[in-house]
Amino acid sequence: MTELPEALEPVRSALLELFEFDAARDWSDDELLVAMAAVESIGRVVDAQRATIAGEVADRSRVELGSERLSTRMGCRSASELIERVTQVSGAEARRRVALGSATRPQAGLGADSYDARFPQIGAALAAGEIGADAAATIIRELDRTRRVADPARLAVAEGELLDSAIGAGVGAPVRCTADELRVQAQAWAMFLDQDGPEPDDERAMRRRGFRVGRARDGLVAVSGELLPEVAAALTRLFDAHLAPRSGGGFMTAEERAKLEVQAETRTSDQQRHDVVASIIATAARSAEQPTIGGAAPPLLVGVRASHPPSGHGAPHADGVQIPVSLRAARHLMCTGGIQTVVVDDRGAILQLGSPERCFTAHQRRAILLRDGGCLIPGCSVPASWCEIHHVVPDVDGGPTHPDNGVMLCFFHHRTIDTSGWKIRMVRGSPHIRPPAWLDPGGRWWPATKSPTRLADRLESGPARGVQCNEPAA
Repeated sequence: MTELPEALEPVRSALLELFEFDAARDWSDDELLVAMAAVESIGRVVDAQRATIAGEVADRSRVELGSERLSTRMGCRSASELIERVTQVSGAEARRRVALGSATRPQAGLGADSYDARFPQIGAALAAGEIGADAAATIIRELDRTRRVADPARLAVAEGELLDSAIGAGVGAPVRCTADELRVQAQAWAMFLDQDGPEPDDERAMRRRGFRVGRARDGLVAVSGELLPEVAAALTRLFDAHLAPRSGGGFMTAEERAKLEVQAETRTSDQQRHDVVASIIATAARSAEQPTIGGAAPPLLVGVRASHPPSGHGAPHADGVQIPVSLRAARHLMCTGGIQTVVVDDRGAILQLGSPERCFTAHQRRAILLRDGGCLIPGCSVPASWCEIHHVVPDVDGGPTHPDNGVMLCFFHHRTIDTSGWKIRMVRGSPHIRPPAWLDPGGRWWPATKSPTRLADRLESGPARGVQCNEPAA
C-alpha cells in the first residue's frame, strides 16, 4: 500500500505546522485541557494503527514460518527487534505493541485457516479511537491470564464491562476510568473468572514463574519476577543464614568484638540482601559446574580507558548493561577478576591484546580460604566460599598476586574497603586489620582470622587479649 505513506505525509506536515512546540505555555487553563484531550484522541487513532501493524509484523514472523519469517528475512531475531529497528522505540514498547496487536486482531493458523481475535471488543474500540493503547493493554494483560481456565462467556462479559468503564458507557460507568483504575477492576474480574479454575495451583505457578532484569535507571537496574515457593524458601534461608549476627572470631576480647560487630553494620536489610545475591552470583560464576564461554568461566567485560583510573574521572562500561559503572566498581572488578589489556586506537582497531593478569589461581584461593576462614571484617557472616580475594597492596603499586598479599573479603566490604575506614595489612604473611577511627580511636591493629584451625591453635597457645600489634607490615 504505497499510497499510505504519501497520504500521511501531508497530515504529518499539517500537524507540525499546527502544533507549535511549547505553545501550551500561552494557553489558558481551559484551552490547555481541551487541547490535551483533542491531541489524545488523535494519539489513540495512531496507537491503534501502531498496534495492528505490530500484530501483523508478529504474524508474519511466526516461528513455524522458518526461514520465511519476516523478521528473519530482515536480519532480526524477532518481530520485536524488527519493530525496534524500524521505529526506534524501546524493546519494552515494541513488545507491548506486539502483545496488543496480537490480542485484538484475527490470527493466522495453519494453511489458510485463521482464528478470531482473543479480545474482539477491545479491538473494535481501539480501532474506533474510543480507547487508548494503555487502557487496552491493561485490560488484556489482566484478563489474558485467566483465558485457559475462564468460561468464554464470562470472559466476554468481563471484557465488555471493562470496556464500558474505559469509555464511560452504561449506568455503572458514568465517568471514563483511567488505566490504573481499569487495572484494579480487571484484577477483580480476573480473580472472579479464575476462582474455580480446574488447573492445579502448582501448574499455574510453573507457568507463571520467571525472573526479569529490567531497565537501568538512576545508576541501578531493576529486577522483578515470581519465584516458586520452594525457590523463595531456599533463598530466604540463605538470607537468614548469612544476615544473622554471628561471632566473628578474631583475637579481641568478647566486649571489644561485640562492640565492633554491633557498630560495623551500616547497611539496610535490603542492601544486605543485595550483597548476598551479589555473592551468590560471584560464587556461581567461579563454579566449575557452570556453563563456560570459550572454555572459561563467563567473564564480565569492563571497558576502561587508560587515562581513567589515574585521573579519577571517566565512565567505564560493563558488558551487559547500558549505563556506565563507577570507577570504584571498575577497580573492584579489576581486583577480583584481574585485567586483560586491550589496546585500541582512535579508529577502534585493536592494536594489542594482552593475556589475563592478576587473577588468583584456584590453588591460591584454597590456601587463602584455609587461612582466613571467611570475610575478615568482624561481624560479617559471609562464608569463605562466597568471598572475593582482595589485593592488600594493589597491583598498580607493585603488589604481587600471591597468598601473602591476598585476603578474603565479601562483596560489600571489598567494594567499600577504600572508603569504609577499615585497614588491612600483612605481617609476615598473616592478615591484620585496623577498625575505622570512629570504632576504635586508638587505631590498634589486630591479627584477623575466622579459620577454625587457626582459632584453635591460637586458643591453645593463649590468645592475645586486647594487645595492640606493633609488628612491622610485610
